[in-house]
Amino acid sequence: MTSTIKVDNIQDQDGNNIINENANTITIGASGDTVTLASGASQSGFGRTGTVDWQTTKKTASFTAVNGEGYFVDTSSSAITMTLPASPSAGDIVAFKDYAGTFATNNLTIGRNSSNLDGNAGDRVINTDHTSMSLVYVDGTQGWKSVEEGTGYIGETFMIATGGTITTCGNCKIHTFTGPGTFTVCSVASCATNNIVSHVVVAGGGSGNGADGGGGGGAGGYREVKNPVTPYTASPLDGYPSAPNRVTVTATAFPITVGAGGSYSGPNLTASPSGSNSVFSTITSAGGGGGAGFKISNDPNAAGGSGGGASGRRTPGCVPTCGASGNTPPVSPPQGNSGGHANTPAPTSNNDAGGGGGGAGGAGTGSDYCTGQPGGAGVASSITGSPVTRAGGGGGGSQSGSAGSGGSGGGGAGASGPGGGTTTAGTANTGGGGGGGGSNSVGPTIDGGAGGSGIVIIRYKFQ
Repeated sequence: MTSTIKVDNIQDQDGNNIINENANTITIGASGDTVTLASGASQSGFGRTGTVDWQTTKKTASFTAVNGEGYFVDTSSSAITMTLPASPSAGDIVAFKDYAGTFATNNLTIGRNSSNLDGNAGDRVINTDHTSMSLVYVDGTQGWKSVEEGTGYIGETFMIATGGTITTCGNCKIHTFTGPGTFTVCSVASCATNNIVSHVVVAGGGSGNGADGGGGGGAGGYREVKNPVTPYTASPLDGYPSAPNRVTVTATAFPITVGAGGSYSGPNLTASPSGSNSVFSTITSAGGGGGAGFKISNDPNAAGGSGGGASGRRTPGCVPTCGASGNTPPVSPPQGNSGGHANTPAPTSNNDAGGGGGGAGGAGTGSDYCTGQPGGAGVASSITGSPVTRAGGGGGGSQSGSAGSGGSGGGGAGASGPGGGTTTAGTANTGGGGGGGGSNSVGPTIDGGAGGSGIVIIRYKFQ
């Protein structure tokens, strides 16, 4: 049996209409009321209001979208395809948002699933970070249309840059230049502090001298700044927060110069060739001084980031020759140290030994009679993620005894005599000084070792 109730209004106990019919318009609920569908119940016939129900479990793999749903899509690990619903009806709606801001790295592909996208029979690739989009199905001609789209991001933005060899360590990116290049800042961070980049700039090391008992080459100048927002273990030469040492980048290109090491070619009457400067923005590290030459006391040409060691070859009875000055031109913290002196006390003929070249972490050792001396130590930094020691001085050579070892951080060893041994070049991309010569009056000629090339490393927060 069918029952029928005929009324125009249904009221609550306070006399408020909760269901009202007037001229074929039916109103459910009184002003201020909330109309709730019971748990487990569903509705039909009301249609959607252009909104979606956002799914709070992010999508990390390809999936098929469902009408009425929005998705947070995470492409951090790999590209993802979102396939649109099959056989859609007019008014169907789906939406998505870039969860991690990685669509430019790993793209999102919208799979059309046989329907057109804005009238085109082809999938669409989304490759802009932070993109959000709502799609509504219209008809078979236009298919799915984008009704809301943008790249809004309400959180903090970080620097984006290119150039050099790029690696990642935690929340930081590291750009390493082992030769000339360009560090290009595409966009800066929203927080000004994050635009102060950490950096290590090491110049080319000086070459060792080929004189009998030649002086070791000085290490290339070493300069470093560690911004605390890019955590790592810096060297003792960290210049933060001193303003002259900081580099605050803007959205522009920064040419990078990586200094070559000095290469000995004689004659040995003057200092051997110094290393070349390395440059990043306002930061210049000076090339290491070459080992001092034959019978020259404190050769000014051997000064540099770290100074070259003195040559032991001189007339018997002369005063000891001095190593050349480091930190030239002067900066603070100092970019290097002086080279070691030679022959104390003064030798007899054919007992010449050179002093070690200066290093970023210590001066070259002075020679005692016939024994070549070690180069000064370099310094260690973990700017790339693990500790590396750079900018060690070259060891002094000896005409008749043992030669000096290279300083830690790429310094080359000197040659021993008489008439034997070979010098060692400074290690590439450490700025290490070259080793000094042994004896070129007995046996084969021993040239001074070449200096090692420099390096430029830049670190910043990218997420």
